[in-house]
Amino acid sequence: MNNIIPSRLISLHGGHSGQFCCHAKDRLEDIIRAYIEKGFKAVGISEHMPPPEDGQLYPDEIEQGFSAADILERFIRYFEELDRLKEKYKEKIQIFRAFETETLTGWESQAATLMERFRPDYVVGSIHHVNDVCFDYSPVTWQDLANRLGSEKALYLSYLDAQYQMIQSLQPFVVGHFDIIRIHDPDYESRFRTPEIWEKVERNLTLIKDLGLCMDYNLRPLSRGEAHAYPCPDILNRARQMEIPVIPGDDSHGRDQAGVRVEEAVQDLSAMGFSIQWPAPFCRPFTIKES
Repeated sequence: MNNIIPSRLISLHGGHSGQFCCHAKDRLEDIIRAYIEKGFKAVGISEHMPPPEDGQLYPDEIEQGFSAADILERFIRYFEELDRLKEKYKEKIQIFRAFETETLTGWESQAATLMERFRPDYVVGSIHHVNDVCFDYSPVTWQDLANRLGSEKALYLSYLDAQYQMIQSLQPFVVGHFDIIRIHDPDYESRFRTPEIWEKVERNLTLIKDLGLCMDYNLRPLSRGEAHAYPCPDILNRARQMEIPVIPGDDSHGRDQAGVRVEEAVQDLSAMGFSIQWPAPFCRPFTIKES
């Protein structure tokens, strides 16, 4: 990662818009303009990838009457619009074209197809599901899944195993919201200090380091009034000790969220000892290995 992004302000995870995401708002162009107005010289836009099948839709997509084919069609229009905006605003901001993964059954084949078709600048590797159940949609679904697996600890372990497999196969430039499994857990700080859980955290961080990948300093929890961004302080400190690059991600879902707290995040990361010379994104070839 020798190339450097020529912008102090950066977000490489976010830019979700109401045009292309049911749980976001505003036009993508208005979001790009918001970054420009806030002094960004570069930004990465990373919309969610479409699910492989109808049974894997988010509840809000079902409520709005979408099918998996509809979401794919919308995703095609997303890249068309991203290309248009990249050209239109090229004198004002460098736009990196990306998407964010969903690790549902069949995701690897889907991701490989999308990467071949759209040639993104990078991919954000995220986990929102365990055993095909979306755990971050509500506290009820999170707890139901933990109960189904046997305990909250079992949910954390399953999440970290799914994350490890995703990182190993996809090798995404950005590993997104590393510890989002804590989203509905008020005891997450003590939970991560459980030896079995921390062992898997260490394992996953080591893989990120060995593959030369990055993590995002995901600011969305702060916008909800929570105390810590993703990842939480213990994991963030360990990433710093391991010299893993950590790059701001506002995880914005509308114009008013674009770039929020990024200046503060840059200052915080610098004060913690992270480099704020942001490595330029890359996208490694991703092919499904034959079993």
